[in-house]
Amino acid sequence: MFRPHRLVPKSVAAAAVAAHGLVVHAATTPFVVQDIRVEGLQRIEPGTVFAYLPIKQGDTFNDDKASGAIRALYATGFFNDVKIAAQGDVVVVQVQERPAVGSIDFSGLHEFDKDNLTKALKSVGLAQGRYYDKALVDRAEQELKRQYLTRGYYAAEVTTTVTPIERSRVGLLFSVVEGPSAKIRQINFIGNKVYSTGTLLSEMQLSTPNWFSWYTKADLYSKDKLTGDLESLRSYYLNHGYLEFNIDSTQVSLSPDKKDMYLTIGIHEGEPYKVSAIHLSGNLLDRGAELDKLITIKAGETFSAAKLTATTKALVDKLGEYGYAFATVNAVPQIDRANHTVDLALQIDPGRRVYVRRINVVGNTRTRDEVVRREMRQLESAWFDSNRLALSKDRVNRLGYFTDVDVSTVPVEGTADQVDVDVKVAEKPTGAITLGAGFSSTDKVVLSAGVSQDNVFGSGTSLSVNVNTARSYRTLAVTQVDPYFTVDGIKRITDVYYRTYQPLYYSTDSSFKIVTAGGDLKFGIPFSEVDTVYFGAGFEQDRLDTDQYTPQSYLDYVAEFGRVSNNVPLTMGWSRDARDSALVPSRGYFTQANAEFGTPVGSTEYYKADVQAQYYYSFARGFVLGMNVQAGYGNGLGGKPYPIFKNYYAGGIGSVRGYEPSSLGPRDKTTGDPIGGSKMVVGNIELMFPLPGTGYDRTLRVFTFLDGGNVWGTEGNSVGANGLRYSYGVGLAWISPIGPLKLSMGFPITKHEGDQYQKFQFQIGTAF
Repeated sequence: MFRPHRLVPKSVAAAAVAAHGLVVHAATTPFVVQDIRVEGLQRIEPGTVFAYLPIKQGDTFNDDKASGAIRALYATGFFNDVKIAAQGDVVVVQVQERPAVGSIDFSGLHEFDKDNLTKALKSVGLAQGRYYDKALVDRAEQELKRQYLTRGYYAAEVTTTVTPIERSRVGLLFSVVEGPSAKIRQINFIGNKVYSTGTLLSEMQLSTPNWFSWYTKADLYSKDKLTGDLESLRSYYLNHGYLEFNIDSTQVSLSPDKKDMYLTIGIHEGEPYKVSAIHLSGNLLDRGAELDKLITIKAGETFSAAKLTATTKALVDKLGEYGYAFATVNAVPQIDRANHTVDLALQIDPGRRVYVRRINVVGNTRTRDEVVRREMRQLESAWFDSNRLALSKDRVNRLGYFTDVDVSTVPVEGTADQVDVDVKVAEKPTGAITLGAGFSSTDKVVLSAGVSQDNVFGSGTSLSVNVNTARSYRTLAVTQVDPYFTVDGIKRITDVYYRTYQPLYYSTDSSFKIVTAGGDLKFGIPFSEVDTVYFGAGFEQDRLDTDQYTPQSYLDYVAEFGRVSNNVPLTMGWSRDARDSALVPSRGYFTQANAEFGTPVGSTEYYKADVQAQYYYSFARGFVLGMNVQAGYGNGLGGKPYPIFKNYYAGGIGSVRGYEPSSLGPRDKTTGDPIGGSKMVVGNIELMFPLPGTGYDRTLRVFTFLDGGNVWGTEGNSVGANGLRYSYGVGLAWISPIGPLKLSMGFPITKHEGDQYQKFQFQIGTAF
């Protein structure tokens, strides 16, 4: 039987409305609940409401139960309005759902990608599928403005349009008017007496607009960048002994039109301090003499925070080599402000010696564990060695299979002398299919294609097929490399190739070319972490396709030995790579030597030897001096001449810049064309420094160079090659998305009759 609604007293209803903005209906007389009905649901399941409702069938319903139910449902955040009424012994729960965010979109974006801003909004709690909240939308607007402030857009405006859509949802549209970006027009220093404003500015990332601001974005103010710059200034002064240095104030002002910014930095320099004494204390493990050698800062020198940091790191690393994984070195300074000196005590606490219980490889989904483990020089159940651990990380990094490698030590619970080593890797795609076209200053249009996989089936072996269609040098090559052909780390390299070389590529009439087809098998045997010895053998067939434009020296060779030569060369070599980077080296050296012998099994007998040495030295921040020397020598054996198709060539980028590629050396007496020679020497000196206005960006640098070299032969029907050729010039080096790119403008110093010049040249590839 239907019963009229029974309302709660006005005082209870008023209190509920004041507290929650809700309407409450409940019975004035308690009764036993026979049923509960929920009304107003659109997206939420009734079971969800019953799970939060503190009233169950059979409970006694009263005013307190009604108020508690309202509070409980409202606390879920699912509803904008909650009403509770009674129809007889049935409790009726009437709800109005809070709308959910059905879509988030943006308009007016130019500086940011939509996905990045969506992630930014998610960080403040606003995302598709979550409940709409006006306060949350306001926070989202502020977050979008903050994102634009980081890019220097201080005039950016954000407005939000809320559009209701079906099923109690809303669509959010954030309309952005970006406005102009504010540029840093002036950076002023107050209080600097020792160092000039220009010197201090060179230590900062932020700068006023210059020619390269479009690339560096250094003229856009960023609080994070300013914080980093202030730390750089602090480090600069501390490295020069100014222990009392302090940044007193930092003022950032914006012009009324929000287009210009002005930075004013107030500093206190103080006086430079010298080191009066430095000594070690604590537990030296009876190795005091050995540890003393690691101290790079000496008494009487000007204090340097960088040297002190390097010293403490060297001490910690040395203790780590002895097995003390958690050693600490604390510098305790005693400052004499009257005499401006500091006494440094380095307190050493080695902790307990530990050994490695287990090495865990984490994050590799394709690469097999053994591929990573065989690069580890830190072994399980051995004493912890920080040097071996660092070497292990470098070796895993050099595999090239991972975007990130992190090696960490984790103490083993319940023990004081054991650690686990976690090797966390983030894999990257190691296969590539390339189709491309380019333009070379020597070969004009160049088409290339390749298929490569550096980590076949996660085994660590590599396989590649490459095609190059350069006019002068065309190649089809298949190469397979197994870096661990044996468990001892012997590398096997299998190479099959077909090449055509057209020495007279600048002559449009000649069809003369050298065709080479063959294959070889090499083994690389490491005998240290940086040294590898190579041995190999192969089979090669060389064919000379001659025509009426072919130089006489090649015609004479064909007349005596035939157009086709079958060779069975034996090769051996050695290399040592101690550079800090193979791509952008700044210190260290690289050396290699190779020898090739044409055995009597083939139709040619000869030997050739090649050596190369590179050295890099960084004498100032961002400035690198690089030197390269390479030489080659070949001769015939058994009374046979040196094969002409094995000749060396020089000239052009990668050799002696400013001259036509492969144009140096002997020239044919009849045609005047370069024919190469059996002896070659090339030397290069480069001074590399950052592109002005880009800070210390190692990926974009300029350089000056001095080159020298030439090629000599033994042929009697050649001319030229009289002495070394020298050139100088300037260039630009850029680590571009398609590889290392070098542009150079070269000017010959020595000029002889018959020399061919080419001022502008470019190359994608090697360092020199």
